[in-house]
Amino acid sequence: MSDSTHSAPAVSDVTVWYLEQTSPADLSPAALPADGVTVARSEIPLPEFSRFLYTAVGADVRWTDRLDHTHAQWRAFLERPGVETWVAYENGTPAGFIELDPQEDGAVEITYFGLIPAFRGRRIGGHLLSYGVARAWDLAERHPERTPTKRVWLHTCSDDGPHAMDNYLRRGFRLFDTKIEQELQVAHPGPWPGAHA
Repeated sequence: MSDSTHSAPAVSDVTVWYLEQTSPADLSPAALPADGVTVARSEIPLPEFSRFLYTAVGADVRWTDRLDHTHAQWRAFLERPGVETWVAYENGTPAGFIELDPQEDGAVEITYFGLIPAFRGRRIGGHLLSYGVARAWDLAERHPERTPTKRVWLHTCSDDGPHAMDNYLRRGFRLFDTKIEQELQVAHPGPWPGAHA
């Protein structure tokens, strides 16, 4: 006879911080990184590439909300008018990304931002964030159907890297809300199972 009792999934409290800029003048750009670092827009919606970036960057900081998305769901998001993915490269190798999602009221959300662990701590993150925020502010220049940007916002949480909040504040973001949420503790496979054991 099998045991039919199941333990409840583990949950933990997570602090979520919401930050914003309300003028392009709020942006305080970071110093440029070493030679060999470039940032380019991924102009062709490619779910495979976006999912790679998502899992490679988010593996150790518990990004799990998109892991169950189908190829069609990834494509539908990437093909939304004005959605942009900007990728940092070091000597031709992807190092991280920033994803911009414009909304109807002239706000642009930075839905995801981060570096692959091997590239952290090398002054790439501040540069990528600076570049991506500037692209959020001028997004309507590339997408004339969108309302000109009036606000750039994002949220980060206590699961994020230890330098994330400081990077956002240094770039000129201001805190406008804080919440405590409960998060299910689930295994994250990373780019492949066991990659970040």
